[in-house]
Amino acid sequence: MPEGDTILLAARTLERALSGSPVVRFESAFPQITRVADENRVTGRIVESVTARGKHLLIAFSGGLVLRTHMRMNGSWHVYPHGARWRRPARDARILVATERAVAVGFNVPVAELIRARDLARHEDLRSLGPDLLGEQFDSADAVRRVRGRDGDLMADLLLDQRVAAGIGNVFKCEILFLARINPFTRASDVTDAQLAEVFAIGRRVMTVSVKLGRRTTRSSLDPAGRLWVYGRAGQPCFRCRTMILAKKTGPDARIMYWCPSCQPAR
Repeated sequence: MPEGDTILLAARTLERALSGSPVVRFESAFPQITRVADENRVTGRIVESVTARGKHLLIAFSGGLVLRTHMRMNGSWHVYPHGARWRRPARDARILVATERAVAVGFNVPVAELIRARDLARHEDLRSLGPDLLGEQFDSADAVRRVRGRDGDLMADLLLDQRVAAGIGNVFKCEILFLARINPFTRASDVTDAQLAEVFAIGRRVMTVSVKLGRRTTRSSLDPAGRLWVYGRAGQPCFRCRTMILAKKTGPDARIMYWCPSCQPAR
């Protein structure tokens, strides 16, 4: 389930594998991308950088061309040496970018487009993003202001809204609210600015740790099944107080929320 940590790790891996080298092969299962790539001759362009913005991954080519992808729930980027066997079937490949050093394959990528770099600032999906929790400079005050424009919404829904803060997905949403001891069904109007700032500070901290470790974790544990506090643990005892973890679908996309009713009591 790609969230901001996954995308940043993917961007860094692709950056190491591709950046500074010319494209020797470019393929896409998206007709629109194929048409633009043919018209603009992507092959031969230098891969200048690979960066992440929240859950968006941007591959910049020389000459002002950018490939934007969004993984949604199931997409992923893999990097292989030339001639290596892919770990996913070829039928799942949606985009391929190869240099002389490596082959990068985007599997089951649901959203992708090839656009001009000058259009990034006007791109609706990118322009509407809130501050990136994993960005070098995170503007917590801006994120709090964005919440204050939605005081009637539930905290569980607000943290998933990329217009508030970019990068948080369903796993981190559950973990952050647990660590902040905030009930997920609390209205934003019932949370103070200081509490909101702490929520984003926790989010930035646990996501940064996950990137550094190379695996998603919010809890120090040698047991791989114990790296998260509440996510995916419905019906199991809370690691902190032993109360049974609850789960409920919420929000317009019916995402499952996990929480501890004792550590995160309802108001």
